[in-house]
Amino acid sequence: MPEFDAKQFLAHCARKPGVYRMIGAAGEVLYVGKARDLKARLGSYFQKNLTGAKTRALVSRIAGVETTVTGSEAEALLLEQSLIKELRPPYNILLRDDKSYPYIKVTTADDYPRITFHRGKRRPGSRYFGPYPSAGSVRDTLALVEKVFRVRNCRDSFFRNRTRPCLQYQIRRCTAPCVDYVTREGYQEQVELAMDFLSGRSRQVTDQLTADMERAAADLDFERAAELRDQLAAIQSVQQKQNVETDRGGNVDAVAVDTRHGLAVVEVLMVRQGRVLGHRSFRPDTRGEEDVTEILEAFLAQYYLGERDEQSIPREIVVPHELPGGEALQEALATRLGRRIRLAHRVRGQRAAWLNMARTNAEQSLQADLAAREHLEQRFHALETLLEADAPIRRIECFDISHTRGEKAVASCVVFDQQGARKSDYRRFNVTPDQGGDDYQALEEAVTRRYQRVVKEEGKLPDLLLIDGGKGQMQRCFTVIQQLQLDNRVLVMGIGKGPTRRPGLEVLYLPDGRELVPGGASPALHLLQQVRDEAHRFAITGHRARRGKARRSGLEDIPGVGPKRRKALLNHFGGLKQLRNASREELARVEGINAQTAETLYNWFHE
Repeated sequence: MPEFDAKQFLAHCARKPGVYRMIGAAGEVLYVGKARDLKARLGSYFQKNLTGAKTRALVSRIAGVETTVTGSEAEALLLEQSLIKELRPPYNILLRDDKSYPYIKVTTADDYPRITFHRGKRRPGSRYFGPYPSAGSVRDTLALVEKVFRVRNCRDSFFRNRTRPCLQYQIRRCTAPCVDYVTREGYQEQVELAMDFLSGRSRQVTDQLTADMERAAADLDFERAAELRDQLAAIQSVQQKQNVETDRGGNVDAVAVDTRHGLAVVEVLMVRQGRVLGHRSFRPDTRGEEDVTEILEAFLAQYYLGERDEQSIPREIVVPHELPGGEALQEALATRLGRRIRLAHRVRGQRAAWLNMARTNAEQSLQADLAAREHLEQRFHALETLLEADAPIRRIECFDISHTRGEKAVASCVVFDQQGARKSDYRRFNVTPDQGGDDYQALEEAVTRRYQRVVKEEGKLPDLLLIDGGKGQMQRCFTVIQQLQLDNRVLVMGIGKGPTRRPGLEVLYLPDGRELVPGGASPALHLLQQVRDEAHRFAITGHRARRGKARRSGLEDIPGVGPKRRKALLNHFGGLKQLRNASREELARVEGINAQTAETLYNWFHE
């Protein structure tokens, strides 16, 4: 391919807003960017005194540039984010964590509403509170609401089939509406208070509870007054812990960035209705040269213009300083959401306190990452020394097999590098050896499938392939690597538990016949144990899911139970476990199930 002629290209480049794609020699997209003036922006890449190793490396690989002219810089920003998400160019700052945020859901359409964790699409008939920054913060809030307002959290199938109160009632986390221990009106009143509390109207809730307590005391109903007093104390305790709660309310995200030694952390502090719900850390993929402003702009665009629930985006985003592309981002957000989003940087009072909290959390997260990376680097270096490796070990992939007596075997592949676990690179394989329980063949199948695909797609190869098993398993996998002609690029090793099977006395098996016992104090062994245990965990969870799915479909084998009856049974009882524990009489209550079919079902599950 002829060398890219930057001068010729720039001579015909438009001076208009748009998006540019830098193309490599193989036709791959290296980088996607947007510009207010395409010619001026692209011209800055081809100057003689170009600074930054990343930019110089990018320019050296350019074989062509494609541009798309847009009507405005905001339109260019929207198109840029769409292309980055689709193409994932290697020289862009990429946001790895794009999971949806969790909410708290209250099923207001039910006679006795349920409060529960929710992630995903919103549906009519319920109210949603959040978003919350993590599943942990949702569960903490749910535990508090259950304790203070005693609203049920059980599934409808469980709720409908109760004949006596469950443990939640015994520990005073529910008022047992399932067995009519509370009136519908009394239960609904507690639900309304819980929703007010979740909406940030804590003062209104405490005022109402105070009035009810005083009224109960005046009526000499001291037991009721004591219950209300305990509710008030619990809420006031939360308010004291939530020392950044404000009466002004408001939905705000405070965003801060910290960078050091090639690592970057972006912290998002979420405030809804004046209450801090928590914070969430993001670690964008960078090349270590980008400044704070560049990282922050890239993050904000990808995070808020991505496939997010529109209701989860607040009306105000507080950032540490003014951003060059701030106006374009506000305009792009307004176009996408149909409402104005304010990007604020000169803030005082409570908003400044929130921003400072986000900064502090970003600094602490980065310090923890740096310490963990330094620790991991030491372990990787110890591993290289132990194995006398000819090349640096930067990436480890480990395989393990999980099955129950040969049933539904699953192979796991986990990936570690010097940043730790690379969960986005994890893979599972449903393996089918000729004989159930043949771990040798199961590993051989998984390793073959994994690296045939990696070779075909020119993906990343590990420096070390770790097999959870002894000499036999390692040798079978090494044979696969040889057949794929990767034995000169990938080091293969097995890790066995040793004669006593005690942790710290593991034996490492290598294809050249070496058997190493590093000992319990070895940092290299600590790294291998961590990787192996993660592969074991990942295999077990995959196997349990596969086995559970297969067993859930076991109803298909029951004589006289077709699709309609299966659906009716599962809808009534909520799951196979409850169905297995049902009596003949309970089975016969299901629509479409007569006494004879109930007898067949009961015998099927209990034989």
